[in-house]
Amino acid sequence: MDAFLAWALPQRGLRWRGFRRNRRQVYRRLRARLAELGLPGVDAYRAHLDAHPDEWTVLDGLCRVTISRFARDRAMWDALRPLLPPSLRAWSAGCGAGEEAFTLAILRPDAEILATDIDRVQLARAAVATYPTSSLRELHAEERARAFEITGDSARMRDALRARVAFVHHDLRTPPPAGTFDLVLCRNLAYSYFAEPAQDALTDRLHAVMPAGGLLVVGADERVSDDRPFALAGPGIYIAR
Repeated sequence: MDAFLAWALPQRGLRWRGFRRNRRQVYRRLRARLAELGLPGVDAYRAHLDAHPDEWTVLDGLCRVTISRFARDRAMWDALRPLLPPSLRAWSAGCGAGEEAFTLAILRPDAEILATDIDRVQLARAAVATYPTSSLRELHAEERARAFEITGDSARMRDALRARVAFVHHDLRTPPPAGTFDLVLCRNLAYSYFAEPAQDALTDRLHAVMPAGGLLVVGADERVSDDRPFALAGPGIYIAR
């Protein structure tokens, strides 16, 4: 399957290198799709793609990595907190099931937060706002108690914090939502999985909706190209020039 993804991903504006660590999740979905179609392997699936161009959209959905947790990379959140402005409008771009956006709501209950994702299943999970307690392990005890109603192994976000986040369907490859954002969280998605030209195009779109001094946060192992209008300010934290 490695060879198949190395061939297919660039045709979707994605890069194989970004998927290497998390490819097992994609492989499980791909095997299930082959079984659903009654195909014996990826060679047959490649022929199926040639014969049925609409299947590329299905493959695009199979290649979404949905691993997340609250306060992921805690050191970044601790470094970010003192940099946030007094009045904060934020965009969690590629929010998944809401863990990132709700983490920000826990740290800054006064923030106005827009959270977007292309995956409607993940957005439906975010709307329910109920998570396994294992996903809360990087939150401090006080934060867990303040933010969640915990029953057994299940944790439900308290209504007051749920109300701080608006969830909207959006594809990062299209124009951004309206308005200006003091903070954009775009972590462990575009700057891992998009091909470099798509990354640069996204960076420019994000810059266009941020004021000078606005903050762009990417994943701990991700980087914004040096020739884009951002300056590194901390671990995965960039300031818009």
